[in-house]
Parts: sequence; C-alpha cells; structure tokens
Amino acid sequence: MSEDFNTAGCSPSDCASCQSNCSSRMDQEHHTITLTLDDDTQVECAILTIYPVEDKEYIALLPLDENGQNHDGEVYLYAFSRTEAGDPMLANIEDDEEYSKAAEAFEIVLENARKAEEAGEPLE
Repeated sequence: MSEDFNTAGCSPSDCASCQSNCSSRMDQEHHTITLTLDDDTQVECAILTIYPVEDKEYIALLPLDENGQNHDGEVYLYAFSRTEAGDPMLANIEDDEEYSKAAEAFEIVLENARKAEEAGEPLE
C-alpha cells in the first residue's frame, strides 16, 4: 500500500491531534490521503485523526466516494509512523489484539469529540 498526503499548509493530522492552533474545525474540509490497495485500487480518504495508543500511533481514515462523500460510515484504521526523513508511513494492523486496542481508543476519541461538540467547546 502506498500513500500520498494532500495537505494545505499544515501537518497531515486533524484538529484533534494537531498542535498548531489554527482554529480549524472538524466540519471543514479534511486533509486527504490517497491509498493504493493491494489490488491497485485507489481510494481517497479523509484523515479523521492521528492518535496514540500505548507507545504507538494510529490513523483513522474515512474512505470517500468520487463526490468526496462517505455514506456507510466505514473507517479504516492503520498503524502510523514517520520515516527518518519525516515522511508519513501507514501499515496494516495484523494483530487482532492490537487492532482491538486501536479501535477502542478511536471510539474514545469519537466520544470525546461528541462531548466537546455537545458542550459547545471549540475543537482544537
């Protein structure tokens, strides 16, 4: 799988993990990544968040159709790291226990975002 980050002047993460305080909001346009799957199919995905679990980082991606929409709510989770040069790298999560931990942590990220939105707090 290969990936290309398409960003507009900031780090390839969303407001939940970004430290730039750019006042972006989750409901504005997301940064995207183009995944090339094992069958050479390319899928454009919105980057929802990059988040830590124990000593690793994970990325949550929302696959988009040709109109930039997601209708089924499916989310892709990958292990996230950077090369020595700082380039982003994604890897499949092969271990079921590791995937469960990453998925549980993502649910917590979502719940915290929902609570913040309900409380009228700005997303940072």
